[in-house]
Amino acid sequence: VQLVESGGGLVQAGGSLRLSCAPSERINSNHVMDWYRQAPGKQREMVASISSGGGTNYADSVKGRFTISQDNVKNTVYLQMNSLKPEDTAVYLCSLVVIPAWGPSYNYWGQGTQVTVSS
Repeated sequence: VQLVESGGGLVQAGGSLRLSCAPSERINSNHVMDWYRQAPGKQREMVASISSGGGTNYADSVKGRFTISQDNVKNTVYLQMNSLKPEDTAVYLCSLVVIPAWGPSYNYWGQGTQVTVSS
């Protein structure tokens, strides 16, 4: 499975961006899709997560500003980022964890998209 990300770019503080992540094939098993980010010199951190059942989780640093959602028709997950801050600057990576009914789970990663927030 390949993950195709889009939507990164340069934005001023206070602005908005929407990231998209589309798997190359439809996932019929239970799964979780996450957005992570990695800034230079910092550890990769989970930003937001959504399960195939629709449950969501967010990092405390983005609660109230970012929203993760999924469009099952378009087979795409979105990360709407509002009120962006310079500290949100990072490479954002999409992750898919497929959880089959039996056997091990599988983790796939996208190549990442750069988000830069200027002050």
